Amino acid sequence: MASPIILYTNREYSSPYVLSVYATLVEKGLPFELKSIDLGSGQNLEPEYRRLSLTSRVPTLLHGGFSLSESSAIVEYLEDAFTPPDFPSVYPHDPQLRARARQIQAWVRSDLGALREERPTTVIYGARNPQPLSEAGGRAADKLLSVADTLIDEQGGDLLGSWSIADVDFSVMLNLLCANGDPVPEKIRRYVDRQSERSCIKSWWALARQ
Repeated sequence: MASPIILYTNREYSSPYVLSVYATLVEKGLPFELKSIDLGSGQNLEPEYRRLSLTSRVPTLLHGGFSLSESSAIVEYLEDAFTPPDFPSVYPHDPQLRARARQIQAWVRSDLGALREERPTTVIYGARNPQPLSEAGGRAADKLLSVADTLIDEQGGDLLGSWSIADVDFSVMLNLLCANGDPVPEKIRRYVDRQSERSCIKSWWALARQ
């Protein structure tokens, strides 16, 4: 591949949105470099990074002279730029299943804010929140678990019959409850455990724990 790829992440490697892009790059077998940005000190707001990232956020992908931020846009760019048969797809081939995968991704990004606030991604690698969920957090958790019950079979298999990038986004959201020790049905725990063993997720959590 002629043009190098650089993926910018937050310093703590705690962003589920960076993970979605990272997993896409890993699943497609694309070589890339990871660079971290200290959001806490405002490094993303410095002129150099603002010139690179249109929205001054992570993830930002640099591919040759082209830069792109916002995880859903980046994943779709990679899917369009690196296509089968040379590169595996991270979305289902069937258009209805592909639409369902994108629906799941869009939903977990745009809803469930109370749950993300009370169970941030850091709970996955040890920083548990001992406080029970608030009323709003509980409603968000119930909504998430209801959708999960509809989508996940009793064996905890992939959401749409075979793995897709939606499994990364959905399993990470569910893992906010599992890792924190909140009550979760067994089939959902099986699903989260299975997804967490996939190399694209397992290698990311290893980076986060360094």
